[in-house]
Amino acid sequence: MLDNSYGFHNLAIRKHACRLRYVLHQLNGGQLSMDDLKKNLEYMALLLETECMNETRRICDEEDDLADVKPEAVSDEVRKWLAATFTKQSVLSKREKPKLKSVANAILTGIFFDKMFRKSQVLLISTPPEIAALMKNVNSWSFDCFRLNEVSEGHALKYVGLELFNRYRFLDRYKIPVQILENYIGALEVGYSKHNNPYHNVVHAADVTASSHFMLSQTGFAVCFSFIQDLKVHWYLIDVKGEKVKYCHVTSLSDLDILAVIFGAMIHDYQHTGHTNNFHIQTGSHYALLYNDRNVLENHHVSASFRLLKEDDKNIMKRLTREEFRELRNLLIEIVLATDMSSHFAQIKTMKTMLSSPEGIDKTKAVCLIVHACDISHASKPWELHSRWTEGVLEEFFRQGDLEASMGLPYSPLCDRNTVHVADSQIGFIDFIVEPTMIICGEMLTRIIEPLVPLQSSHTFLPCDNSDSLLASVDVPQEHETFVFL
Repeated sequence: MLDNSYGFHNLAIRKHACRLRYVLHQLNGGQLSMDDLKKNLEYMALLLETECMNETRRICDEEDDLADVKPEAVSDEVRKWLAATFTKQSVLSKREKPKLKSVANAILTGIFFDKMFRKSQVLLISTPPEIAALMKNVNSWSFDCFRLNEVSEGHALKYVGLELFNRYRFLDRYKIPVQILENYIGALEVGYSKHNNPYHNVVHAADVTASSHFMLSQTGFAVCFSFIQDLKVHWYLIDVKGEKVKYCHVTSLSDLDILAVIFGAMIHDYQHTGHTNNFHIQTGSHYALLYNDRNVLENHHVSASFRLLKEDDKNIMKRLTREEFRELRNLLIEIVLATDMSSHFAQIKTMKTMLSSPEGIDKTKAVCLIVHACDISHASKPWELHSRWTEGVLEEFFRQGDLEASMGLPYSPLCDRNTVHVADSQIGFIDFIVEPTMIICGEMLTRIIEPLVPLQSSHTFLPCDNSDSLLASVDVPQEHETFVFL
C-alpha cells in the first residue's frame, strides 16, 4: 500500500528537478555565467532525480508471484523451472533507503524545447545489397535475424547495430566514427561467440535489439516525440482561458534514452556462458564469487561491455560529455540488470502498481520492461522463428544438464534431455511469462502515449502560465501535427 505522502513527495521532487534543469538551460544559453552555480545545480538535479527513482522503488517490493500458476496447469518440472528462473530463490534483507526531507514550494515549470527540429546529416554506411534488402524489414516484429546472420556470414549484430545507430542518428549526434562503431560491435560479436551457445549468441543479441527498436518506433513510444527528442520529464499546468486546470505528467524519451535502449539490447548478454545464474551460484563459479551471487551474468555482461570502451579504437562514447556518459551508464546498468529473469515478477508487479497510480510511469522502469519483454519475446514471433529459438534454448539447457550430470549435480529444471517435454515447457513459458508480459507492456505503452492527442494543424500548443517559458519563442512548422497535453 502506498504511503499517503508519496505522491506529494514525488511531485515536489520532480518539479524541483525540472526547475533546476531550466536554470541550467539558462546558463547554457549564456543568460547566466556562474560556473560554480552550474556545477551545484547539476549536482542537485542529480540528487533529486535519484531520490525520485529510489522513492518509486520503495513502493515496489520484490515479492515473487507464482500464485496464478495452478498446480494442474503445468507439470512439476515446468513449475520448478518457472520458480527457478523467474523468481528469486533467496530473499535478501531489505536495506533501509535514505530519505530526503519533504521538499516544499513546488515550482511551476513550462515545456521547453531544446534543439528542436535538429538538422543533422544522416551518415551513409556501405552495406552489401542482399543485406540492405533484408534490413528494409527491420521495422517488422517478424524480422528474421537468422536469415540476416546467414547472409552476413555471422554478423547479424553488426548490421542491425550499424543500421539503428544510423537511423537514430547516433553517429551524428554523438560524433561516433563509423570505424570505431564497427570495431566495438565486432568485439561484441567475438564475445557473443566465445562459448558457442545455441541460444545466447549473436543472433539473439541482434533479435532483441531489433525487437526493442520495433517497440520504440512502431508503437509510438519514440515516434510521438520524434520532433521533440530532447524533451525531458515535465510537470506543468495547462492554462485554458486563464484558468489553471490540472497537473499533467508526460514521460518522453531523449536521444540518450533511446541510445540506452538500443545499446543496452546489444550488450545485454555479452559473453554469456550458456549457463544459468543458478548454475553459477550452485557451483561457486568465478563469476558468482566476483558478483556475490547477485545478478551474476547480468553484472558481467554490462561490466565487460564497458571494459571494451576503455580501448581507444572501440570507445564509441568518447565524445559524450561527462554528464551524458554518467546518465547513459546508469541507465544501461539498470536495463541490463533488469534482464535477470529472477526479477521478472517484481518488474511486472512494479508496472502494475504504476499503471494503477495517478503518478504516472517511471521512464527507467518503462525502458527496462521494454528490453526485458523483447528478451523473452520469441514465443510471440511467427512459428518458423519461435520454433528455432525453442530448439536453441532447450539445447543450451540440455548442455548445462549434461555438465551437471558429469559433476554429480542434480539436473536443473528443463535440463535433462531424456525427460523434458518440449510442448509442456513452452506452454508454461507462454501462458505464465510471455503473454502476461506483453499485455502489461501494451498497457504501459498505451498509458504513456494517451496524453498525446493529435489536433488539427490550426491548433497550437497550450502554454503554461509562465513568462519564462521557452515555448513562446518556438515556431512549430505547419507540416507537423500539433499535440496538446491533456
